Amino acid sequence: MNNISKVFSAELEGIEARLIEVETDINVGLHSFNIVGLADKALSEAKERVNSALKNIGVKAPNKENRKIVVNLAPADIKKTGSHYDLAIAIGYLSATKQIKLFDPSNSIFVGELSLEGKLRPVHGALSIALLAKRAGFENIYLPVENAVEASVISEVKIFPIENLTQLIDHLEEREVISSHLVVDLKAKSYQLKADLVDISEVKGQDNAKRALAIAAAGGHNLIMIGPPGTGKTMLAQAIVSILPPPSLEEMIETTQVYSSAGALRSQSFIHHRPFRSPHHSASPASIIGGGQNPKPGEISLAHRGILFLDELPEFRRDVLEALRQPLESGKAFVSRARGSLVFPSRFMLVAAMNPCPCGFYGDEERACQCGAFEVQRYQKKVSGPLLDRIDLQIHVPRVNIEDLRKKNADYSEGEAIRAQVSRARILQEARLKPLGKLSNSELSSKECDKLANLSEDAEAFIKKAFDKSFISARGYYRTLKVARTIADLDGAEQVSAQHLAEAFSYRLKEI
Repeated sequence: MNNISKVFSAELEGIEARLIEVETDINVGLHSFNIVGLADKALSEAKERVNSALKNIGVKAPNKENRKIVVNLAPADIKKTGSHYDLAIAIGYLSATKQIKLFDPSNSIFVGELSLEGKLRPVHGALSIALLAKRAGFENIYLPVENAVEASVISEVKIFPIENLTQLIDHLEEREVISSHLVVDLKAKSYQLKADLVDISEVKGQDNAKRALAIAAAGGHNLIMIGPPGTGKTMLAQAIVSILPPPSLEEMIETTQVYSSAGALRSQSFIHHRPFRSPHHSASPASIIGGGQNPKPGEISLAHRGILFLDELPEFRRDVLEALRQPLESGKAFVSRARGSLVFPSRFMLVAAMNPCPCGFYGDEERACQCGAFEVQRYQKKVSGPLLDRIDLQIHVPRVNIEDLRKKNADYSEGEAIRAQVSRARILQEARLKPLGKLSNSELSSKECDKLANLSEDAEAFIKKAFDKSFISARGYYRTLKVARTIADLDGAEQVSAQHLAEAFSYRLKEI
């Protein structure tokens, strides 16, 4: 007589979770324990973990059964990876062998890795699994204690934190009921700047660069800073985080979902701040864009709703830089492999810094450049025209004079004023863009830009006079309109004036 049970677990595909049925069949025959359904190595080893965990909590383990045990993970054509199926396999086996009191598994999802003594270890993607449970109409999720806070932001699902297998069995048999985790209200948490953050007020001099940073932060625009070494480009890039507005609830969930699926949450339960990612120039395409044998989010996805800072831009591999072109346009990273394609969110602000030449002093007024004309040209050509065309703000960062450097105390009121200005601009954008599902001016399409730019008469005249005589591309034209719209928002202006357009246009005409 066959004994079959079915419980539910989940598989991560990119950052999205997919429902998996874990079927267990106990049949007459010589002892065997097989897991089928395209399981990877880590999942195939679940047999040994489940055997030891069940033996050590005092129940009859699969290797003591003189019967044929088959665990099927359905749909069988989906590649199953990871160790988080351990808990579902153990509960399915106990149900099939009737070593646990009958319960209704149809509204519950089980995820967790088992230790050899039956304790649960944390898993990746708990927030994505909670979102799956909400979409699929499941009421309960049983998962490790360490993942409970992360999943509890989804209020429509009950999250049960489990320390060990014995505790879960007692709960399912109603001997000792576990209380579901309290719902985490992210809106109630106050936002504070990180203590180790570089405040923009600490940057001495560089007023023009600070203005460009305010525009970039207000509209989510890409920015490149060009100048000799030691002028504060890296510090300016780090300081931009201090003037960005706090992330919304939706942004926090999106960012946390990416970090959770990548296993990058560490001790944090949520990403409360906008990410700042600064990969080394030796990074591979897979680490920047995403991918690998079991594809995971790359740096551009870990920078989602935050900043990706590329220091010494020309030193990055050419294929890495060219791979950024599509995500900069679409806000998504497409990773295609032989067995399928995945899409990772990557709506980030690109902030880049570079020297004008190999020695760094080309065009410097105080120090002579040691590079030949060919060396300068070859160095600058490492950053292609199509990539530069996608960068809205292109500024020079000159050497800071000694008088500014000798100022001892930072005026933190300057930073507060810039933050307030950026915040007001974002509020104006939110009211304008909410019906479109967009968060900043940089996300507008060309059609939406034409509709929402709201140009004044003098701005229309400026376009005919200045733009028609320039070599600006169609993409550059619309990106200039978006920057002008952001500058108008910073000024609290309803219409984009010629002055706003002229300032936006000046950021597009920089020669490296």
